[in-house]
Amino acid sequence: MGHIIMPSADKVWGSVATNVTAKGVEEIVPKTEDEWDTVRNYAVTLVEGTNLLLIPGRHVAAPGKKAADASELSPEQIEAKINSDPAMWASHVAKLHDVAMETITAIDKKSPDAMIEAGDHLDKACEDCHLVYWYPNEKVQ
Repeated sequence: MGHIIMPSADKVWGSVATNVTAKGVEEIVPKTEDEWDTVRNYAVTLVEGTNLLLIPGRHVAAPGKKAADASELSPEQIEAKINSDPAMWASHVAKLHDVAMETITAIDKKSPDAMIEAGDHLDKACEDCHLVYWYPNEKVQ
C-alpha cells in the first residue's frame, strides 16, 4: 500500500488542483501530452495495484512495523481483518479498481473536471477501506 497504491493516488490527486495564495490563483492541470501520460501511468499503476492486493498471502504492510502515519492497527491485525472476511476486502479492492478506471477515462478525455470528480470518488473508496482496516475506531462525521 505504502509503496504502490498511496504514492500513485497522491500523484493522481495532485495532478489537478487549485492553489490560492497571496499572489493569486494557480490552476494545476496537465498541459502537455507527456504530463497527461505521466498522470495516466499513475492511474494505471493504481488499477494494476488492485491485482496485487488480491494475491492470497500478500502482505498489505510489512509485518511487525507500524506505518509512519500510524494506523490504529498493526499489520498483523489488519491482515487478520482481511482474512476474516475476504469478500469484504475484495469488495473494497473492486471499488478502488473501478474508481481508478474512472480516473483513466477522465485522463483519456483530458478533462480536469472529470479528474476532480474521479479524484473525489478515489478519496471515498480509500477512506471507506481505511475506516475498516486502517483506523476502525475513528468515527465517521
